[in-house]
Amino acid sequence: MRHRFVVTVLAVVAALGALAPPWAAAQQDTITRDQAGEILNELRQIRQLLERQAAAPAAGAARQPAEARVTVGAGTMPAMGRSDAPVTIVEFTDYQCPFCQRYHTTVFEQIVKNWVNTGKVRYVSRDLPLPMHENAASAALAARCAGEQNKFWEMRHGLIVNANQLGVDRYTALAADLKLDAPRFAQCLAEKRYSPQIQQDMIDAEAAGINGTPSFIIGRATPAGIDGVRVVGAQPYATFDAKLKQLVAGP
Repeated sequence: MRHRFVVTVLAVVAALGALAPPWAAAQQDTITRDQAGEILNELRQIRQLLERQAAAPAAGAARQPAEARVTVGAGTMPAMGRSDAPVTIVEFTDYQCPFCQRYHTTVFEQIVKNWVNTGKVRYVSRDLPLPMHENAASAALAARCAGEQNKFWEMRHGLIVNANQLGVDRYTALAADLKLDAPRFAQCLAEKRYSPQIQQDMIDAEAAGINGTPSFIIGRATPAGIDGVRVVGAQPYATFDAKLKQLVAGP
C-alpha cells in the first residue's frame, strides 16, 4: 500500500500545481466558480482516500518516483495517430475527474495538433475509473460502446467535457448527437460488455504504479509494450512538449 500512497500524493501535488498562477499565465484562461468547486471537492475526496491508505498496513514495497521508467501495454481501445509514430503516449483517464477535463480541454488539444497530427506521436487512451467517482466506470463503458461504431474519440470528448453530468441520460444524448445505432449502443451498455477490458486497464495501471488521473506513460513501442517514463498529473503543455522533443530527437 505504501507505493500507492506515495504515487497518489504525487498526483495530488501535480494537480494542485495546476491550480497555481503559472498555470493561468501559461494558458491565459480562468476557471468558473462551479469548476473551482468541483476541483475542491475532488481534493477533499482524494484526501480521504489518502488518509485511508495511510492508515493501512505498509506492504514494504519500494517507493517509486513519479517519473520512473515503466512498461505498459497499449490496451484494447482505438489509438489516435500513425501506428509507426516514433513515440507513444498512453493516458490513463477517469471521465469524471476534473483534472482530466482540464488537461483534455487545454493540453490534449495542443498535443494532437502539434504531435499526433504531424505523425510524430501515437496517442492511446486507457481507463482508470477511480472509486470516488460513481459514474466513471459507466462512462468508460459508454466510450467503448461508441467505439464499436467507430465513434470512440468523439464520445470520449463528449464525456470528458460533460464530466459533471455523466449518467445514462447523458450517454444516450451523446449517442444521439453522434448518430449511433441507439438500440445497439443501449444493449452494449446494459450488458456491461467491456467491463473485463476496463478491469484489465485498472490492473495494468496498478502494475505501472499509477493510482491517480490523469497519468501517462510516454515512450517507445517495444514487443513488450510501451517502454517509457511515467508522468503523473495534469501537467502543462511545456512538460509534455519537452519530453516529446527529447524522445523524438533521441536514438
